[in-house]
Amino acid sequence: MTIAACAFTLSGAFAATPLPAMKAQQVSISGLSSGAYMAVQYQVAYSASLVGAGILAGGTYYCARGSVMTALGGCKDADIADLAALTRKRAEAGQVDPVSKLASHRVWMFRGTLDPLVKQATTDDLAKYYAAFIPAAQVQYKNDLAAGHTMPTDSFGNKCDALATPFISNCGYDAAGQLLQWIYGPLKPRSTGAAGGKLVEFDQSEFLAEPTSHGMANTGYVYIPASCEAGGAGCKVHIALHGCVQDIGNVKDAFARNAGYNAWADTNRIVVLYPQAAAISPMPNPKACWDWWGYDDPDYAVQNGRQLRAIKRMSDRLTGA
Repeated sequence: MTIAACAFTLSGAFAATPLPAMKAQQVSISGLSSGAYMAVQYQVAYSASLVGAGILAGGTYYCARGSVMTALGGCKDADIADLAALTRKRAEAGQVDPVSKLASHRVWMFRGTLDPLVKQATTDDLAKYYAAFIPAAQVQYKNDLAAGHTMPTDSFGNKCDALATPFISNCGYDAAGQLLQWIYGPLKPRSTGAAGGKLVEFDQSEFLAEPTSHGMANTGYVYIPASCEAGGAGCKVHIALHGCVQDIGNVKDAFARNAGYNAWADTNRIVVLYPQAAAISPMPNPKACWDWWGYDDPDYAVQNGRQLRAIKRMSDRLTGA
């Protein structure tokens, strides 16, 4: 099918394209910073629908416990055994998927050694949390690259130790490729030419009413390789969550175009979903972070959470679930 990048009303006003209905499968997720915390939440809440996750500069499920001060402190006093027990309790109550579904996941973790915002202890705690549910052989933890708080690439961005927009850095290291290959296994080499697919801006309000009131943008992005345009049968889905101030309002499509996923998507038939958060300013979310401490929703970390549920509906659209 043909997918237009955008549409216009008769009056000439912009109207985002609906997210296309597809029949893709093998869904995975990754995220950076607030997107990493959000990816962990999504992974726990909807583990039955995922095969794995990539977590860059993020921490343990529900470690903020609904407190912005705990979140700002990097969850430094997180009780991992207690959070694992809480996860099991929520699973038993049907608030998140059964924890047994996590056991088959493959997880790739990253923290740059020069990251001034997310401390080593925070990602170490996440590794301990995963150990309660996922065999050690299925978790890879990369924590020896001299990178700052950033999405590392080997071809685009700032200096590797920079703390600057768009928080994508040329570190001589392809994080997107590493995490995708860890989650999915051996992949074909990435494309080295111009993008072969289409980056489509789609309407997020279909999945969450009045999204900007709840920390999500009116539109998001999806990258569709040419080989997946005809319905997506046999294609995979990867959900890539940006970090704070990497959203459409701050950097437009810089993360969706340059984080490194699309070149792998082109050669391996992977549809990449880039949901978009939005600022609620001046408070409670001025930097367009994902809700991983409860700024919008007390149910932010369970299946009933507004943002999590919206992303799941997007994923379901792409997989025909």
